[in-house]
Amino acid sequence: MRQHDKLFIGGEWVAPAGTGTIEVISPHTEEVVGRVPDGTAEDMERAVAAARAAFDHGPWPHMTFAERAEVIGRLAAIYNERQGEMAGLITEEMGSPITFSNLAQAPQPLGMLRYYAELGRTFVQEDERPGLFGPVTVRREPVGVVAAVVPWNVPQFVTMTKLAPALLAGCAIVLKPAPETPLDAYLLAEWAHEAGLPAGVLNIVAAGREAGEHLVSHKDVDKVAFTGSTAAGRRIAAICGEQLKRVSLELGGKSAAIILDDADLAASMGFLSMATLMNNGQACVAQTRILASRRRYDEVVDAIANMAGSQPVGDPADPATGIGPLVAQRQQERVEGYIRIGMEEGAKVVVGGLERPYDKGWYVAPTVFAGVGNDMRIAREEIFGPVLAVIPYEDEADAVRIANDSDYGLAGTVWTADAEHGMEVARKVRTGTYGVNCFMLETNAPFGGYKASGIGRELGPEGLNGYLEYKTIARLG
Repeated sequence: MRQHDKLFIGGEWVAPAGTGTIEVISPHTEEVVGRVPDGTAEDMERAVAAARAAFDHGPWPHMTFAERAEVIGRLAAIYNERQGEMAGLITEEMGSPITFSNLAQAPQPLGMLRYYAELGRTFVQEDERPGLFGPVTVRREPVGVVAAVVPWNVPQFVTMTKLAPALLAGCAIVLKPAPETPLDAYLLAEWAHEAGLPAGVLNIVAAGREAGEHLVSHKDVDKVAFTGSTAAGRRIAAICGEQLKRVSLELGGKSAAIILDDADLAASMGFLSMATLMNNGQACVAQTRILASRRRYDEVVDAIANMAGSQPVGDPADPATGIGPLVAQRQQERVEGYIRIGMEEGAKVVVGGLERPYDKGWYVAPTVFAGVGNDMRIAREEIFGPVLAVIPYEDEADAVRIANDSDYGLAGTVWTADAEHGMEVARKVRTGTYGVNCFMLETNAPFGGYKASGIGRELGPEGLNGYLEYKTIARLG
């Protein structure tokens, strides 16, 4: 049992304003594994005030990029030494298989810290350009106080897409972790304090929707950085639009993996298993629409079914596990609801279905549907579980059309023996991140979505730009 009775505000552990608690429940055992305070609007007020004071009166925004990079580098060093602890904690609180936690849940946040620490060592705060009547100075300044609202599926990864560039820019942050996964944020708070982050630069309050809305609508918050559902993103965008507040949104996806006729299916399946079923299918970038030509359709269906059906389902702490439980009972019920919808729409369950792998724990068997039309709900709506839909196409142009026929545009892949031709396909699909015979997120390149998948970009130097204001100073003499 991991018991926390305080909040991290102003560089200190402080008592919450209310008496409510959030219980963290293991999705594998269905037992309580942790408790933290349930933050209130009053707690958010204190956190924003602490961030505001740190930004308006503290040293952090006035330090050089190189000086801030030094602090971020110290945090990265601590993270590096204890990343195994972070990976295990995330597996415990949300059910991510430990192999995935060790591969991505902890190492990728560490990689972001290292990347922005290195970027900050050479980043130019001011540059001079020739103007019409004299020199012009372009200056980069921090946007101010940032509200970072993150989901439960990859909590540290998403936290760091916001925290690392915001820190380098010189911002002060209020982080609201999801109520399902607050424990990793407490560990991060300890490390940030140990690294010497000035008081108030990072404040952490776990809370539900009501307190979260109070945070994003607060007049002293200059920017909101949100990752989560498209529905919640629309609400946040409306609030920020009304206040003319800066906002970045990384939202849902329904990405397509296009398998061309020349693809080596046997060689592709190992990479596709990660691209389609990573993190128990709870990934916004998951390639949940598999596009196969009619000529090879049955062959592709068999290969995908064998790949999904062979995944070991069980205890996420076991290194042999490929698919663990979903994060919560409501998520299990939601995914099962979509499986029923697929059946009702006339799609055929090839593997998996509604039979639960275990009586205990929030498990759903990896499920593959064949005979899916792109107009079906299971092909258009984000399910967020281990459910794949194999959709036929007529020719390559039809495959690109189907891939683009979506409300979303977050990720995608193409699988082919001709990588150069794969690049041609990649240029035709309207989506923010794409892979040719692979899928990965590169720390030094922008990540984000087209259409309903979001606004703005994270990672790379573009991710830093989202936390900067650009000031132009012209002068004579």
